[in-house]
Amino acid sequence: MRFLRLSLCVFFLARCVVVQAETVRVAVASNFLGPMREIATLFERESGHRVEMVVSSSGKIYAQITHGAPFDVFLSADQTKPAALVADGLAVAASQFSYALGRLVLWSSYPDLIDNSPDILCRSDFRILAIANPLLAPYGEAAMEVLQALGCYDALSAKLVRGENIAQTFQFVQTGSADLGFIALSQQRDSGLATTGSQWLVPATMHNPIRQDAVLLKSALEKPAALALLVFMRSEQVRNLIQASGYLLPD
Repeated sequence: MRFLRLSLCVFFLARCVVVQAETVRVAVASNFLGPMREIATLFERESGHRVEMVVSSSGKIYAQITHGAPFDVFLSADQTKPAALVADGLAVAASQFSYALGRLVLWSSYPDLIDNSPDILCRSDFRILAIANPLLAPYGEAAMEVLQALGCYDALSAKLVRGENIAQTFQFVQTGSADLGFIALSQQRDSGLATTGSQWLVPATMHNPIRQDAVLLKSALEKPAALALLVFMRSEQVRNLIQASGYLLPD
């Protein structure tokens, strides 16, 4: 709470007086690139600060930060990596909060392949199924949980191709390199492909919640622009944008 109160003061002060514009360096999980571009545009317009983004899998970003990468804010696709940075002494514990809940969708560019159900996975009459690397990407971990819940992981293991992150997984499916794949619903909407191909929206009860957390790195604790961005992320305007992008909202 102390951090949030401080952040609010900084944010509103920045809007009421002339301050020196800063650049906020944000490390963004690849599934959230589309919404974050819109959020950055709004934030820059309202605050006068500038947002600089680096996009990768949450696992790779975590490794980069532990090796000294100069980021200010980390928008992860899970909770564990921001929490690990807090435990490592590299991030501010009071700053960590959930900004979105991810949705998983099984999607194919072929219009008749998926009949709005997981039946195609049980039949396994396809060549390649793409998922994000479960060791690096939370969406890949969720996809593994779905396959195990359906009882078809062992039968499909030889047909799996693993993308380095959810963005590469999406490319595999979009280009036809994979017949179908588990991607983020937000990617499908952001690309304008929500009404193309065929799909099955995975019930959220079939995997652990994909709770995506933000955290402030300790090196940016005295940086007003970084604090202001995190407060802006919790505004009603941004929450509505996140929901419209294919995410559920945390409490």
